[in-house]
Amino acid sequence: MRKKKFKGLIQVYTGNGKGKTTAALGLALRAAGHRFRVLMIQFLKGGIAYGELKSAKKLSPCLTIVPMGRECFVDKKDPHPIDRRWARKGWKLSKEAVQSQKYQVVILDEVNVAVDYGLVPLDELLDLMKNKPKNVELILTGRWAKPEVLRQADLVTEMKEIKHYYRKGIESRMGIER
Repeated sequence: MRKKKFKGLIQVYTGNGKGKTTAALGLALRAAGHRFRVLMIQFLKGGIAYGELKSAKKLSPCLTIVPMGRECFVDKKDPHPIDRRWARKGWKLSKEAVQSQKYQVVILDEVNVAVDYGLVPLDELLDLMKNKPKNVELILTGRWAKPEVLRQADLVTEMKEIKHYYRKGIESRMGIER
């Protein structure tokens, strides 16, 4: 497919199962293989040397990943002011990236969680979805995607946990979960 005739859609990967970010990264890898410019903004993530950050450096300038958060978990009931600042900064970058049309694919990783935590306004996300340029593919990941987001998306995939080794006390492993 030629990038000039590329029609971007909106995809949502949500649910309580593992694999939402991984699915988005698979799409990013495929797009980068066709020399599409891809930007992934990772809400609520930072301070950890995730493997995808190392891989993105090797795929630059086709793939850029920008973590926007701290290493620790965010308190949903009382987010720290630092977490609020990271979310605002990430949201500002997200809007600029989509509207700039510099990227054929923009991935807002964990944005659904940021919305659920009140760190990104739902109405602003819906506005971004509604007004995104036609030649930009927009990927939204994270648990707890709002019904309004699901209705506006072109594709929704729900990852459902059936069984997870975390329940046996196995922690995240380098090269697999991070």
